[in-house]
Amino acid sequence: IQAPGFHDALEAKTHALCDGLEAAARDAGIAFTTTRVGAMFGLFFSAERVDTYAQAVACDLVAFNKFFHAMLERGVYLAPSAFEAGFVSSAHGEAEIARTIAAARESFRIARG
Repeated sequence: IQAPGFHDALEAKTHALCDGLEAAARDAGIAFTTTRVGAMFGLFFSAERVDTYAQAVACDLVAFNKFFHAMLERGVYLAPSAFEAGFVSSAHGEAEIARTIAAARESFRIARG
């Protein structure tokens, strides 16, 4: 973790993942946003950016639950609560991010229903 550029590369992976998830949700017609800092990210079924506790609890928790289980069925384990953060690690590469986004494309259709 002390290697030059380590944290910048990790943050770039987090942005790639979150940008891909937001694009997949948008394509599915789902109100969805992410928050992110460094390697940490949050997923929210909301049309608005989520910055406060009140905004977080106003999100669609039923859709999050459906999405979580659909992702799990596709081999992607996310934090099981809409109020927990996820983390990208140095072990996650482009292939894992692409596979996660592909699983999300399918899972957003289930969450929408």
